[in-house]
Amino acid sequence: MAPRFLAALLAIAVVGGAAYWLSRPVATPAPAKITAEAKAYVKHLTLGEIAMTAAEAFNGAKLIEIKGQIGNQGTRPLRQVEITCIFYDPYGQVVGRERQPIVRAATGGLKPGETKPFRLAFDSLAESWNQALPQVVIASIDFE
Repeated sequence: MAPRFLAALLAIAVVGGAAYWLSRPVATPAPAKITAEAKAYVKHLTLGEIAMTAAEAFNGAKLIEIKGQIGNQGTRPLRQVEITCIFYDPYGQVVGRERQPIVRAATGGLKPGETKPFRLAFDSLAESWNQALPQVVIASIDFE
């Protein structure tokens, strides 16, 4: 009788431990911060012609698009540039942050003197968002 009881107790402990381990929140790594070198180079980048449009997707969801252009007025070729769009509510409180690449190595990067268009799509913004153009901030720069 005692071995069965110990085996059952051990099985409960193992199942309970596994349930705890699998149910705990997983920490997501924080996005890399912009380096000092990239911070110094930001002054050579231009963001322009930024506009926002809204459309309804085929499933009835609201799709927000932000389009614009990025220019590299510096002397260094860039492999990747990411921006963060910061969305606010009517009271000026942050209700969302979305970080997305606007320049990628796969599309040729961004050479000195070059300007390229970008397009970002958002389909899950907070209901409390004030429907205004978000603040757009350069989040990271990777040099070639």
